Amino acid sequence: MKRFFRTNMGAALLNMLMAYVVFMVSRFAFFFENYATFAPDMSWGLALSMLKGSLVFDTSALLYINSLYLVLMLLPWGRKEVPGFHRFLKWLFVVINSIGVALNLGDAVYVAYTGRRSTVTVFSEFVNENNIASIFLTEFVNHWYLVLLFVVIVALMWLCYRTPDKCVWGKRWRYYVAQTVTLLVLAPLAIIGIRGSATAGTRPITISNANEYVNRPIEGTLVLNTPFSIIRSIGKKVFVTPDYMSMEEMRRTYEPIITPVNDSLTTSQKKNVVVIIVESMGKEYIGSLNPDLEGGKYKGYMPFMDSLLTKSLTFEYTFANGRISMDAMPSVLSGIPMMVEPFFLTPASLNDVGGLPKMLKPRGYFSAFFHGGHNISMGFSAFAHAIGYEKYFGLNEYCDSPKYGGMDDFDGKWAIWDEPFLQYTLDEIEKFKQPFLVSMFTASSHHPYHIPEQYVGKITSEPGNQPIYKCVRYTDMALRKFFERASKQPWFNNTIFVLVADHTNQNEHAFYKTEQGLYSIPIIFYTPDGSIKPGMMKNVIAQQTDITPTLMHILGYDKPYVAFGCDLLSTPAEKTWAFNYNNGVYQYFKGDLMLQFDGTKSIALYRFKTDPLLKQNLVGKLPEQAALEHQLKALIQQYMYRMNTNNLVLRSK
Repeated sequence: MKRFFRTNMGAALLNMLMAYVVFMVSRFAFFFENYATFAPDMSWGLALSMLKGSLVFDTSALLYINSLYLVLMLLPWGRKEVPGFHRFLKWLFVVINSIGVALNLGDAVYVAYTGRRSTVTVFSEFVNENNIASIFLTEFVNHWYLVLLFVVIVALMWLCYRTPDKCVWGKRWRYYVAQTVTLLVLAPLAIIGIRGSATAGTRPITISNANEYVNRPIEGTLVLNTPFSIIRSIGKKVFVTPDYMSMEEMRRTYEPIITPVNDSLTTSQKKNVVVIIVESMGKEYIGSLNPDLEGGKYKGYMPFMDSLLTKSLTFEYTFANGRISMDAMPSVLSGIPMMVEPFFLTPASLNDVGGLPKMLKPRGYFSAFFHGGHNISMGFSAFAHAIGYEKYFGLNEYCDSPKYGGMDDFDGKWAIWDEPFLQYTLDEIEKFKQPFLVSMFTASSHHPYHIPEQYVGKITSEPGNQPIYKCVRYTDMALRKFFERASKQPWFNNTIFVLVADHTNQNEHAFYKTEQGLYSIPIIFYTPDGSIKPGMMKNVIAQQTDITPTLMHILGYDKPYVAFGCDLLSTPAEKTWAFNYNNGVYQYFKGDLMLQFDGTKSIALYRFKTDPLLKQNLVGKLPEQAALEHQLKALIQQYMYRMNTNNLVLRSK
């Protein structure tokens, strides 16, 4: 046996086993970095199932990334058996597997913000961020222990790498026979390993197959590894139109064409519209939206938002359609939810797209978008232009204003601090002719969770344990100052304000760590003149994509348009619904049910209103499941069909 492990085949086997070990070590690091997410529901049975699944995905990934190494190691060519060539193979093996480990450890941090393993689009996600090196450096410092672990893993791979002895087989013909036979045996085994199955007729495993080994979609991130997720998404068509049903049946079941309603809520007055997308404003942070938390004593971290809610309309169940910032703009402003990948990062982003500014411009509305980041940051300016915003105000425009501190007001990572930028926004709004549509995207309640120096020690996260709490308190203060000043302007009483989060962020309470809570955000409509009656609409399910249809109703828009949402003011509560996509699983809320569907079959069904922690999976036990699944399939098919055929707007005949 010792003689075998001194051969090319034996050395390659030992080195591949070492690669399995380091991938598994990085998975344990992934688990402990996100311990609060995974540990509460972990059991021995689940752990064994996840271990089984992780070996399947690690086998596929390791064979992908080490294929060149294995071919070169086992190539039956005697002249390559020299020290120099094997030094090259050692470098190749250590470097390629070190990259794999680095990606896994990086996602151990990043998964908290996305809820999934990174795919190939991650390379496009930050392509326009000028500060990405600074962000990475901050993460290296904050997670020094993962950096240290990476260094130790790389060092051990280098030290433990097995280099074969020269000509241990003695006669040369034995070398050629052994190498050739090994390659011939390895080839089909590698194909099986990469595909994830030896069963004929099955499709190669993909990201969504991780859900077979877990109870919750978020747990699939622990089964997967990042190299697999990136490799399996390279060159893949993001939107594939399924054939769940005929086109006629699809249209009968679900059609994303909104036909406007004119009723007593409709105003003939051309009201201004201000849509504020607040970075990371999870529903958990607002005390009045959580009356049952901590025995009714929970106060939250956004007192101004609590006060505004007493004068605003909101809804009992409110959801984001995505988990990252670039998912929010299409959802809120165009009624396009995130499905599979962020819309900005797909070829469909070049489709004809509608939205609030395009619909309101013929009615005489001027439109402007404000975001304090670099003007090309996150693709916001490109999308704003695509849907018809006439002006874009970003970091460049802010720095041109002599009234403010320019780059001295930059947070060092992402954008201008919220307080000065919101005041700058008011300066510009005061110049606009009514009616206007203004949309703004705040930035300060964001990782790495800093606040301006003058507030350090004055604004804290206490009594909570999450660093973001001090940031949302700061943003809440900035919004209070914005509204205090705005209330003195002549346009204020003639304005509809919409406040909505882009996504959730750090969570402390158990509910907000569930697949329901991870998408729970506030959606607020406020009219200073009281034209929209304040209160909470009970049993209504609302989502970001409902904002455009609801606004169009209030404003008396009279033409049909495409939006994957509904008008919350004219749709009966039992017909409202919400959708989001979670790590390969489609989630659909309607009535009191939440369905999870992996694209092929339903994997979970919960009564989310009475089972908020999603403990009782009722899949296959309720007669309502069939209808719910059929509706979700029609929604998915409509979305994919319209993305692939450039039908996101209605065309005049």
